Amino acid sequence: MTWIDWTALTLFFVCWLGYGPILRFIARHGGALNEDMVHVRNRWMAAMTHREIRLVDSQLMGHSINSASFFASTNLLLIAAVGGILFGGESKLEGFAAVGAENVPIRILEAKLALVLMCLARGFLDFIWALRQMNYALALIGAAPEIQSETDRKAYGQAAGELLNPALSAFSQGVRGYYFALAAAAWLFGPMWLALGVASAFGLLIYRQEASPAARAIRNARRLLGEG
Repeated sequence: MTWIDWTALTLFFVCWLGYGPILRFIARHGGALNEDMVHVRNRWMAAMTHREIRLVDSQLMGHSINSASFFASTNLLLIAAVGGILFGGESKLEGFAAVGAENVPIRILEAKLALVLMCLARGFLDFIWALRQMNYALALIGAAPEIQSETDRKAYGQAAGELLNPALSAFSQGVRGYYFALAAAAWLFGPMWLALGVASAFGLLIYRQEASPAARAIRNARRLLGEG
């Protein structure tokens, strides 16, 4: 690989692995959609403890579980497709290279496909973990007792929120894997395309977290809910 490949690859890993810490830094200094949603979900779980019938809460959780299941199934199909090329032998790799990707040695092409596969595999594991945690949260909703004390209601809602938030954070991280998998796939056309793909994916994700209409709406909703 050339020094341009190594530079673009370094940028990829910095953005991919550093996105979480960078987002937390942004959230502390101006707010971010994911951080605002943590507070919104905490209020949801607090409100859940005041309802005698929690049918709506279980339906909302079921919708989230179905969404995560859909993404996990799609992710698995993509992993199978990329893995089929990567581990299908020299003939499949040569046939894939002939389609139009950058003319590189087979070993370099394997590295490029492996990077795509790595992003998809990490996303798949995130979706699986999200699904398990969502099912645990659903059990907490179903097990919520009829509590009379406001202190106990608050404590139970907080416990449920502490389970639900990591579940949906894992789901968000899995979806984020698609962005970086697309950026990794751009490497097939050359290192400059990889750098451009990484910068575009990272910039788009930050914009959607910080300045998109959805981010502004949720920030306003958090304010209305009285969350600081």
